Amino acid sequence: MSTNSSLKATALRRRLNSNVMRHVELALRPSETVLTGEWFVSADGVVADETCKRIEVLTASVLKHLGNDMSGWESLFQDPADGRLWELYYSKGEMHGGGPPSLRNITELQARSKYKLPATL
Repeated sequence: MSTNSSLKATALRRRLNSNVMRHVELALRPSETVLTGEWFVSADGVVADETCKRIEVLTASVLKHLGNDMSGWESLFQDPADGRLWELYYSKGEMHGGGPPSLRNITELQARSKYKLPATL
C-alpha cells in the first residue's frame, strides 16, 4: 500500500470513529425523558441551542420516524437502540413555527391514542 493510500485510510478511519463517537454522544440516555430546545437572540439573529441541534440530528438520522399526528405539528419516533417512543413537538405556539423543538418520551398507549400505528411496533 502506498503512503498516500495509507494516509487516506487513516483519515477515513478517523472520520468514521468521529461519526461513531458523535452518535454515541447524541444517543438518548435511559435516564432522559424530555429534551427541550431553546432559541436565543444574538447579533446574528435567532440561534438554536445545542439541544435543538441534538434533536435535529436525532430526528433526521438516529430515530425511526413512525408518523405524524392529525395536525401535522407533532411527530412520533422510535429509538432503535431501546424501542422507546419519542414525540417531537413545539410547545411555544406564540413563536414563529411553534418555537424551538422538544422531544418527550411517551408510552405506547399514548402513541396509539394519537397516531395511526401498525398492530406491532
